[in-house]
Amino acid sequence: MENNPQAMPTLQDHNNLKILRLLVTDPRWNQRDLAVALGVSLGKTNYCLKALVAKGLIKIQNFRSSHNKLAYVYLLTPLGIAEKANLSARFLKYKLAEYDRLQGEIELLKGDLEDGLTSSSSNCDSNASASSFDRVDRD
Repeated sequence: MENNPQAMPTLQDHNNLKILRLLVTDPRWNQRDLAVALGVSLGKTNYCLKALVAKGLIKIQNFRSSHNKLAYVYLLTPLGIAEKANLSARFLKYKLAEYDRLQGEIELLKGDLEDGLTSSSSNCDSNASASSFDRVDRD
């Protein structure tokens, strides 16, 4: 993620944070289940995990005593724990700013709606008067 705390988080940042969160809850996730949880392809999940390993955020260990020699455990490194906290803080800051912007927009829309209802009802009254007036003139 960029160093600008106001920058919109990227999809990669979102995926990284989700992966780190999931691995904290259970380091024995397999790539297929991670892919389903992330809503991405197995190849994308593999790519993300390799990138996290390359950055030193997670390390991969296989179960030596496992009957399934393809079983791995994904462990967050101290750097990974720090990055998870950093990503969480940046997402929170961005989401709170987004929430404030949305609240302002909601208030504007409510005002527009109230103005529209007020002017709409007064237009109906003036249209009714004008129509009555027009009928009188025609007679």
